Amino acid sequence: MTDPEELAATVSPVDEFHAIASGVELHVLRWSPPAGVAPTGRSWMLTHGLASNARLWDGVARRLAARGHLVVTVDQRGHGRSSKPDDGYDVANCADDLALLIAELGLDRPAVAGQSWGGNVVLELGHRHADTVASIACVDGGFIDLSNAFARWEDCAEALAPPKLAGTPLATMQGWLDTSASDWPAEGRAGTMANFEVRNDGTIAPWLTFERHLTVLRGLWEHRPSNVYPEVRAPTLLIPADTGDVSWTSSKRQAVDDAVTALPNGRAHWFSPAHHDVHAQQPAAVAALLHDALTDPDFFPHAPETST
Repeated sequence: MTDPEELAATVSPVDEFHAIASGVELHVLRWSPPAGVAPTGRSWMLTHGLASNARLWDGVARRLAARGHLVVTVDQRGHGRSSKPDDGYDVANCADDLALLIAELGLDRPAVAGQSWGGNVVLELGHRHADTVASIACVDGGFIDLSNAFARWEDCAEALAPPKLAGTPLATMQGWLDTSASDWPAEGRAGTMANFEVRNDGTIAPWLTFERHLTVLRGLWEHRPSNVYPEVRAPTLLIPADTGDVSWTSSKRQAVDDAVTALPNGRAHWFSPAHHDVHAQQPAAVAALLHDALTDPDFFPHAPETST
């Protein structure tokens, strides 16, 4: 079988749960290269955004595995099927969770990617645990500094508090998603539905509760990625999405340009037009980009450190 898409379709994950030293148990999906594909020896850890889950990476993960990468996708604390403590949701602590998980899994300097809030988390991971990661990719995140838009936390919370979806009929949520994400592959829409627990009465509830959502949001509001950029040694790829909102995209472009300028070894690759969850919407293109970022020695402005 030589068609890359057919090969990727044969890849299925293995469910795992790993207790780490911070006291949480993290749910992981492990995606291994299929039979007949030579392993590259280069691994990826992929993580999600706020109120999301690992399954939105399914399309990317299976395609990276088909290219020879070991891939692990992870539900961060409070999300998906991982433990749900009431605290520990600041960006630095979540980055420490990932460092502990990398050690627990025995991964040798994986490349790491995170979407949205997860982009800020993997950026912080590269800052706090520089010897742990080979490279970083931030999908429509990593450059998020909410304090630029909201000087006070109270204003941020009022503007960005999530809708209270608990109790919504499953069919209603599925119908809304089928309409709003009609250009996504079915796998991406299924990944979004995995953000929710399905209750016995046929309604859904977000795995991340409203109260914990605000706690994560507070941690993101407190995070200042611009303070981190100059100290991130790993090659860093920013993957911003042009969502069609002209004013928002304009300010995003400035933030991305500033980040690339400040990062010692950074570059940006825009997707336009694209959804904020571009990894779920366009998984083949995102997987190809991540593969190139890790394997092409000329991808970044400066040659990355080699790893085994």
